[in-house]
Amino acid sequence: MKGKYLLGGLLMAILGGAISLFAYTKFVEKPVTVAAGDTSLTAGTDESAKARAMLTSFQSQPGQVDFTYAAEQTVHAVVHVTTKTRIDSPYNPLMEWFYGDRYVNRPREVPGYGSGVIISGDGYVITNNHVIEDADNIQVALNDNRIFNAEVVGRDPSTDIALLKIDASGLSFLDYGDSEKLKIGEWVLAVGNPFRLGTTVTAGIVSAKGRDLGLLETEYRIESFIQTDAALNPGNSGGALVDTKGLLVGITSAIYSPSGAYAGNSFAIPISIVSKVVKDLKEFGEVQRAIIGVNIRDVIPDDLEKLNLREARGAVITGVREGGSADEAKLKENDVIVKFDGVSVASASELQTQVGKHRPGDRASVTYRRNGREYTVPITLKNIAGTTEIVKPGMGVGRVFGATFEPLSSSEKRSYRIDSGVKITDVGEGWFADQGLRKGTVIINVNGDKINSSEDLRAATNNSERSLKSIEGITSDGRYFNYKFGL
Repeated sequence: MKGKYLLGGLLMAILGGAISLFAYTKFVEKPVTVAAGDTSLTAGTDESAKARAMLTSFQSQPGQVDFTYAAEQTVHAVVHVTTKTRIDSPYNPLMEWFYGDRYVNRPREVPGYGSGVIISGDGYVITNNHVIEDADNIQVALNDNRIFNAEVVGRDPSTDIALLKIDASGLSFLDYGDSEKLKIGEWVLAVGNPFRLGTTVTAGIVSAKGRDLGLLETEYRIESFIQTDAALNPGNSGGALVDTKGLLVGITSAIYSPSGAYAGNSFAIPISIVSKVVKDLKEFGEVQRAIIGVNIRDVIPDDLEKLNLREARGAVITGVREGGSADEAKLKENDVIVKFDGVSVASASELQTQVGKHRPGDRASVTYRRNGREYTVPITLKNIAGTTEIVKPGMGVGRVFGATFEPLSSSEKRSYRIDSGVKITDVGEGWFADQGLRKGTVIINVNGDKINSSEDLRAATNNSERSLKSIEGITSDGRYFNYKFGL
């Protein structure tokens, strides 16, 4: 009986082996043909590995994204920017009480670093304003390891752009692309110097456009960031965002992160904004920014019925400046601007971007909705002073005597126990710098008038340094001061 079962098992094993042999010679050993574009591969008995390799290489055939050209065009035009800044140590009244005249509040030198982009062969370099602001010394290191001292041509805190110049020629540089033609989902490269590692290339897609993050601390800030998922880290600020053709479409500026390192979202300033700022800084040393004289906000769903709108797109006017461009064009509060100079605007940041391309004195058109109807009116743009004249260095949009200001929040006023005040957000060349006032200083009162905006400051002084009689405030390290002049 056992012999019978043993014989049956043996026959089954032989039959299984015969079937396996037949299948191997019929299918596995048979030559394999794999299509790859206009070519083919015929593989023999041991060519299955080659067939798999061919399938893999097929994935990078024409039609797939290739970053190598854009990277080669960009790496030599991106530089490493290093800074040294002298910062006063916090005032210590206890140390002064103990040591008297022997107490010396010595400043300390703080290093900083970021990236920059060469935009001309003769040494003009774009970077972020926050990379070089307050710096006493700026150096630019090229990709070939040459190092140059850099001169600041001009800065614009409202867009976070600065223009540097180094004494060099024959440099590799990037041409401008068109950031307005970028599409959501389009591939881009970010090139910079994260963590001082040297030139580094990362890739991502355009995740969104027109992002307003509230990062900049000036009254007349313009934020319309390109959001990508290209990895940025500390040191990337001021670097290049390029398309797959190697054209500059943005200047990398910020990340959104709970830890301070890359967490999936990065942001760049569109070249449509950057190019206008750079052109003005080269020509005038100051940005010639036009304004239309309105306060605006985004349209929200609640506005649809209230303002008789068909969709939640556009910028709602919340205030009109008397004598400004919008006032002269008869625009009113609750009008909704939907186009500027023929270009549709879906948000307040998009409107700011379009207006920011113009200079004072330019003529444009504004299309707005009021009471369910749409109107288009001509408008002549002005500067912050309400004129169409060229703005001189140190007196740009939002600047008073070289400095820019930010209104204090309610919590800050409670903290200082004051009911008015503005905070200095940037100190350029001018009266405030001459008096030794630094970023973070709070101005409470000028010439007996309470100050809550840069416009209040202009009005209190008739926009003239000679009209300054008194100034009251709190220094950046918390000391109260009250200066009087001409007494």
